[in-house]
Amino acid sequence: MKLTKTIALTGVALALAATSCKTTEATMNTTAAKISTGAEHYTFELNENVTRTKVTFRNHFGIELAGDLYAPKNAAATGNAAIAICGPFGAVKEQSSGFYANEMASRGYIALAFDPSFTGESGGEPRYMNSPDINTEDFMAAVDYLSTRSNIDPEKIGIIGICGWGGMALNTAAIDTRIKATVASTMYDMSRVAANGYFDSANSADARNEARKALMAQRIEDYKAVEQGGTYKLGGGVVDPLPADAPYFVKDYYDYYKTPRGYHERSLNSNGGWNVTAGTSLLNTKLLAYSDEIRNAVMVLHGEKAHSRYFGEDAFKRLTGDNKELVIVPGASHTDLYDGGDKNYIPFDRLAEFFGKYLK
Repeated sequence: MKLTKTIALTGVALALAATSCKTTEATMNTTAAKISTGAEHYTFELNENVTRTKVTFRNHFGIELAGDLYAPKNAAATGNAAIAICGPFGAVKEQSSGFYANEMASRGYIALAFDPSFTGESGGEPRYMNSPDINTEDFMAAVDYLSTRSNIDPEKIGIIGICGWGGMALNTAAIDTRIKATVASTMYDMSRVAANGYFDSANSADARNEARKALMAQRIEDYKAVEQGGTYKLGGGVVDPLPADAPYFVKDYYDYYKTPRGYHERSLNSNGGWNVTAGTSLLNTKLLAYSDEIRNAVMVLHGEKAHSRYFGEDAFKRLTGDNKELVIVPGASHTDLYDGGDKNYIPFDRLAEFFGKYLK
């Protein structure tokens, strides 16, 4: 199997539109029929010392966002530090972001895991779209929400972005001075992978022009379909069944999104994926343009064996100031930092220490 085709089927990266628009029509995969889930299905157990409350809030585009607010049962009535969390790209709050929120709440933080616009339980039409601008605003809206809670100190707010939302988190930190500390975990720069392909393998004007032509052709087909009562074409989530010759990181995605470990019925990556044309804005936007101007603290967290490690290391090189740190987790792959993998790879105590230092 050609690498570009496999990537197109992962759904986790919007390179599915940019590197090769030769995606398959989404099939409701065989996995969904094998895993019993329900409306309140979470991929992890709630910590006994933590409460979880459903909340909603609106961003500046008027889209209602859905979140889960995690809080320590012994939280103080006022003055608490809080963290907004989102990702991975194409996941939902019942997966990795909720897992992080649960862990951070068990360490004393109020944590908001939320679904971004157009996905999960959040609003926005059409479904399964994204926008660097709107999704950055989603993070800012989460900060708005946390800043106005009576039990939270608005001067003690941080964010965590996972996978593609790691790049979104850095983009948000570059504009939102209210954010005192940012963690980008196992990050993708989605604009880079959309424009250049994986490992920058399609980084040329000719390759991008071919991607643009394919996207524009698909827009016409989508327009016709919607006029006739249909929907936009989906790119496909993580490939299912898994080809024997799939790259190791696609196998890692399958192990998370397509098994009881991480499957969720609302997750794009677990099911039909993004719209094929969803990567259009990312292809034309550079998320990290002002990341060198981030003045508040940043931790870039990556696995030693992650295929995506180059995104994090290159993003870290752009950061300035003595309050920035790069943490490489020995032995960890990309998806090991979604839920800890089989060896609890995520250094949550290190994250708690980092936020404790800067959210005070």
